[in-house]
Amino acid sequence: MIRITFVIPTLDQSGAERQLTLLATNLPPDKYRVQVIALQRGGPYQKVLEDAGIDVKVLGKRFRFDPLTWFRLRQELRSWKPDIVQSYLFAANAYVRLPGIAPSGTKVVVSERCVDSWKSGWQLSLDRRQVQRTHAMTANSQSVADFYVGVGVPRELITVIPNALPITEPVYSKQQARQILGLSDEHKVLGFVGRLAAQKQLPDIVWGFRLFEALDETSRLVLVGDGPMRDELAELALNFDCRDGIVFTGHRKDAFSLMAAFDVFVLASSFEGMSNSLMEAMSLGLPCVASDIPPNRELIAKDETGLLFPVGNSPELARRAEMLLTDSELSQRLGKAAQELIATKHTVRQLVAAHEILYSGLL
Repeated sequence: MIRITFVIPTLDQSGAERQLTLLATNLPPDKYRVQVIALQRGGPYQKVLEDAGIDVKVLGKRFRFDPLTWFRLRQELRSWKPDIVQSYLFAANAYVRLPGIAPSGTKVVVSERCVDSWKSGWQLSLDRRQVQRTHAMTANSQSVADFYVGVGVPRELITVIPNALPITEPVYSKQQARQILGLSDEHKVLGFVGRLAAQKQLPDIVWGFRLFEALDETSRLVLVGDGPMRDELAELALNFDCRDGIVFTGHRKDAFSLMAAFDVFVLASSFEGMSNSLMEAMSLGLPCVASDIPPNRELIAKDETGLLFPVGNSPELARRAEMLLTDSELSQRLGKAAQELIATKHTVRQLVAAHEILYSGLL
């Protein structure tokens, strides 16, 4: 039996946590024994893991560097003696590569999920210094791999393993989702799902919506999620005189099912890794408009599986949304191709198989 410990800051309802959970719960139980450690806190995915019979430890990290968490993580790894420890996100990637943490003989795999242009100098410097205690790195897109090669990670250490998405149906019908959101059948609905944060370039979406609303008063914008920009976006919508046309849902556990209300999914991010919400929208056959950045181009082939627009160009965002809302043939063709891409190239089986090949090579 191969023993694997996964380490991540939290088990919140977010993209990296989902990918860890998909992998941990689908590794063949006759070949692997799995443990999950959350440095800071648990969350919704803790129950999913525990229901699958996986042991979950929560260490309660309090500070950026918490000596008690260092000690607890070291003790857990020394007790469990994993063959592989695999971490996700900056804090966990940093902790598992601190001196004295991983037992002798344990292979250390770090998982990077984004083109981390947000990182400060000290964080990038730490990433470079810790390469010497890294046996492998996984990146969820080629763009992420290229970014970390630029940081100083040898390319031969990096394996690109795209995000996976189990194909599921939304709980709600289109009509039910719209009733929940206070929308009617006549509305033309643009939608976004994700964290309301600067990276997502949400003012561009609001401004693009305002331009489109001027042409079609039946249009509506739905923003599913919460984050530090919520109040700023509401004020911006008031200034643009389009607040009544925007639905802010806040954080929703049923975010995926609420996508059934959308006619078009919009993503305006300035940087990503591989967007889980974009993949979800594509899996539903929704036509998508996304910013023209390398990670999005790995999912959206221009005019084949969706439409792209230049980052920060709200008029072009509005123009492409209008194309999809007024050309049903184009909308259906792109939506069907997007759905097929997710169903054939981003399966859980492929996620697990790629990791098994990586683990076999390391051991």
